Order: sequence, then C-alpha cells, then structure tokens
Amino acid sequence: MTPQEPTDIKPMTPEQVYALVAATCPEADFRNRRVLLIIPDSTRTAPVGLMFRALHQQLGRVASAFDILVALGTHQPMSEEAICGRVEITPEERAGAYGSVRFFNHAWNDPAALQQVGTLTTGEVEALTGGRFSMEVPVEVNRLLFEYDHVIIVGPVFPHEVVGFSGGNKYLFPGVGGPQILNFFHWLGAVVTNPMIIGNKLTPVRRVVDRAGAMVRVNKLCFCMVVDSHRELAGLFAGTPESAWEQASELSRQIHILYKEKPFHTILSCAPPMYDELWTAGKCMYKLEPVLADGGELIIYAPHLEEISLAHGKFIESIGYHCRDYFLNQWDRFKDIPWGVLAHSTHVRGIGTFENGVEKCRARVTLATRISPEKCARINLGYLDPASINPEDYAHREDAGVLLVPKAGEMLYHLRQPPAWAGGQGA
Repeated sequence: MTPQEPTDIKPMTPEQVYALVAATCPEADFRNRRVLLIIPDSTRTAPVGLMFRALHQQLGRVASAFDILVALGTHQPMSEEAICGRVEITPEERAGAYGSVRFFNHAWNDPAALQQVGTLTTGEVEALTGGRFSMEVPVEVNRLLFEYDHVIIVGPVFPHEVVGFSGGNKYLFPGVGGPQILNFFHWLGAVVTNPMIIGNKLTPVRRVVDRAGAMVRVNKLCFCMVVDSHRELAGLFAGTPESAWEQASELSRQIHILYKEKPFHTILSCAPPMYDELWTAGKCMYKLEPVLADGGELIIYAPHLEEISLAHGKFIESIGYHCRDYFLNQWDRFKDIPWGVLAHSTHVRGIGTFENGVEKCRARVTLATRISPEKCARINLGYLDPASINPEDYAHREDAGVLLVPKAGEMLYHLRQPPAWAGGQGA
C-alpha cells in the first residue's frame, strides 16, 4: 500500500523546475561569482540530477566557479563515478559540458577541513533543549563554504529520526558540519527518542540545527524537494534554508506518513541497495518502530549488506545495540563513546528500559543480512539467514499482523492512535 497522497498534487515537470530555478537565480546576481552547490549523497531519493542540470544551465555560463560539495555527514566519501551517478551525468558529459565543475566530499573528521563559526553557549543549549542539556557546544562547518560567494543547498525533505523532518539547515548540520555539534544533537534526539521526534516539525533538534545554521554567515539559497512514492517531484520550494524547509516539511507531512489502524507483530522491512551499511539501513527500523507491536519483531532484510559501519563500526561492535536507558543509567561507562554512535544504537534497538542491571526492550530487531550470526549476537541483535526469506511470504497479510515494506527507510508509518509508550508522538 502506498501513502495516501493528496489527489490534487501533480508531479512537477522539468520545464517547471527550470522555470523556478531561472526565476530564483537571475543571471545578474551570480555573474562572475563563485557558486558552491551542496547536494546529498546517494542515501536520499531525489531528482538531484534534474536540479544540477537546471542550476548549471542557469548559472554555469555566468559564474566564475560552479562546484559541488557532497553533504556526507559521517557517511563514506563518494567516488568521482558515484558523484556523477548522483547528479545523473555520463562520463562523456563529465569530461565535456561539466568538465569545469569540481567535486568535493565533506570530511567531517578532518580538523583541517573545518572552521569554527561559533559556540552554542550553556544558556542557549539549556533553552534550545528544554533543559535537557547544560553545556557549551562548538559549531564547526566545512571551511570550503567560505571560499564561495553563494552557497546553494539542494536536497529532499523526509520524516527524520533525529531532527523530525530532514532538509534545510540539516544539509549544513550534519551534512557539512563538524563532529562536536553532530554528536551533540544526535544524542539529544536519542534522549528525546525516535518516536517522539520523527514526523514532528518543532523539535529540540531542529531548534539546535537552525541556530547553528544561523552562525554560518554566507549567502545561502535552498531548494527543498519533496518526492512522492513514485519517485516523482511533488514539490520544490526555494528560499532561505528555514523558509524553504518550512514549506517543504508541510508537504512531506501530507505525503510521507502512512497511518495504520493497528500495530504489527512481524514487520519485514526491506532495505534498498542505497543503504549499504547498517549505519544507514537502520532507517528501516526508525520509520517502522511506531507501528511495531510490543513483543513484536522487525526484520531488516538486506541481503546485499555486509558492513555495520566503516566509519563507526569499531565503536558499535564495542557497545552493541541497546535502548536509551541502558546508556543513560550507566553514563559514566559510556559518556566517552561518540554520542552520535550511542544515538544510532538506541534508534536501531528502539524503546526499552534498564532497571536493576536488566535491559528490557519493547520489541525484537533481527538482521537478515550478510552480517554473521555470531556478530549479530555480539551486537545484541537477532539473526536470520536472508536466503531463508521470501518477501512474498510476508505480503498481503496485514490482517494477520504481518507487514511487508518493500522499500523501507523513507516513508514513515504511524498509528492513528499512538500508544502510550510513544508519548503521543510529539516532541
């Protein structure tokens, strides 16, 4: 079943996209100026190639530079070939029409690639987080931004487990941000919990991200895309990162949330190939946790997946996957683990408790991947042989409490009547 999208929304045509870009980016404003285009990596579904071509056609001839920075966050760098695939150009086009465009990957863990733009004070943090945290947080961003006259952010908006809805300033933080601010607000989201954050606009993490974004004092223009369930462009909004996101997130809320009447005891959540690590394939849990029944099982089915995380795997293997309270109630033991890793751990494992040394998670999470049963046991997740699974066996069984999600990770599933453990699903 696909989300119940509004029937009056028609996909945008390329001609409409080109017209909006032309109206938003007059040549005179960009003549002899240096332009940096920030785009998502391959873990986001969106017509990035269409936007790249439209912007390059409009600005490439008049700008003195037109380059690309991939907003990796802490994901793995993309090869030249992969970036060409992301912007949907052929090797011949890369060598010809787009030969002057430089490609850059964000380097979140390279101090030389970062520039501090400010500090969230203790008072600001207390106010932004509703008193949950009291600390200073340095704000660093990729220094490349300051070598350009204009920064144009292009990316889709979806419900998001850490910030509520992705897009806007999120392409700066975590997209091209430094580790301290990234780790801080990911853990903030985990403390609030995924079900309380995801699909909500006004979250503590969004407040932090927008405050950090305001510290990046460059000329910023943002194009926020909303993609429907057929991969068509349902909406395109231009403006500041805040204003474009505000409009796009409203449309995302209409078309990216699918409501169910009852929870499911078994969910087969199929990870698409764009999630090539559990670090990203964890979204297959995040987006389905709200409809997973108490004591139920969610299976992340990804027969192509064999890595937990190249960047963070050693930390994850050392701590495993646990609920939030497992870490909070043993904080001295875990406080020096990168907080973003702790957040990922709790998001994959889901809601639970830790009392008197005993962890009780609300539901089971099982991997059907190339990750071995021994490693699954070590990281506190279940194991199923992916070869033993035929997704069709899970299809058309919703009345029996079984849900098949063929392409998980972007559409959010909610219950019409949120359960008590979800806190009403509001941050």
